[in-house]
Amino acid sequence: MNKAHDSSYKLLFSEPEIIIDLLQGFVHEPWIKELDFSTLEKVSGSYISDDLRSREDDVIWRVKYQQSWIYVYLLIEFQSTIDNYMAVRLMSYMGLLYQDLIKTKQLTAKKLLPPIFPVVLYNGEKRWDAATELKDLIVKVPGGLEKYLPSLNYLLLDEGAFELKELTPLKNLVAAIFRLENSTSREDIIEVISNLIEWLATPEQTRLRRSFTVWIKRVLLPAEGLEQSIANINDLAEIKTMLAQRVSEWTSEWKQQGWIEGMEKGMEKGMEKGIESEKILLVRLIQRRFGYATSETAKIILKPIINTDTLEQIGDWIIDCNDGETLLSKLKAL
Repeated sequence: MNKAHDSSYKLLFSEPEIIIDLLQGFVHEPWIKELDFSTLEKVSGSYISDDLRSREDDVIWRVKYQQSWIYVYLLIEFQSTIDNYMAVRLMSYMGLLYQDLIKTKQLTAKKLLPPIFPVVLYNGEKRWDAATELKDLIVKVPGGLEKYLPSLNYLLLDEGAFELKELTPLKNLVAAIFRLENSTSREDIIEVISNLIEWLATPEQTRLRRSFTVWIKRVLLPAEGLEQSIANINDLAEIKTMLAQRVSEWTSEWKQQGWIEGMEKGMEKGMEKGIESEKILLVRLIQRRFGYATSETAKIILKPIINTDTLEQIGDWIIDCNDGETLLSKLKAL
């Protein structure tokens, strides 16, 4: 993860509302219901081990159980590349955290250590395939020796593994982050930003709105090639207005500056080579306009179509539809 992305992510996950939504929305385990979120607080992530080596952890929080004074510490690792030995890294970080808790006497009433809940947030293109259990990284040992082996599991949240249809219905800030990370069009981004404006409308959420604005400006919009358009934008509503205007301009330019002509020429070429070539061209256009997932669904729908008039109608829809969902709805109605 680059420095801008990393620091912006840390800013977002330094907001208590984000952590609450992460736990309630993505950790489907009974103990979550026993947490008292009114006690949630961020703690320092800088620890010094006995040999004076330091480690700056990403984001660490703690929260009490509702019925006891036992603390749960959340250690969150942000990753954009796959680390096959992530379980070993987390074991080291947790050891440093436990050393710090011992030094500062932050123990339970019975002088026991609190549990640590390690989470890995991953946003790389390739799906995560590294072991999430430490024991899977250690060679099998003779009988009796296994009891001395360390044990550690971590929760993996692989952003790209979530389907948009899973995330879209959720009124959840972490789901909104994942949707923005995986957006395939500016229309998708506008929809999520509209959700955020609605969800974060109160004065008490000003800082959280600001955190989202900073992340979107530093990471999301530069990736969309909009660096020059964001210098004086400091609010989610302004970002939405700018994007909506740009989408309108882009669609107009797309129609007026060669896309239609190019598609018509492509259609003529497709007619010469046959129906199948015409379908291939349409799928490519759909992918360029609405993204890979939409084009793959469209490819299945187009397969049985043999009428050239219908294919020409689909070409018009590709131009006129504002989003992939509308296009697929029309295709499914054929």
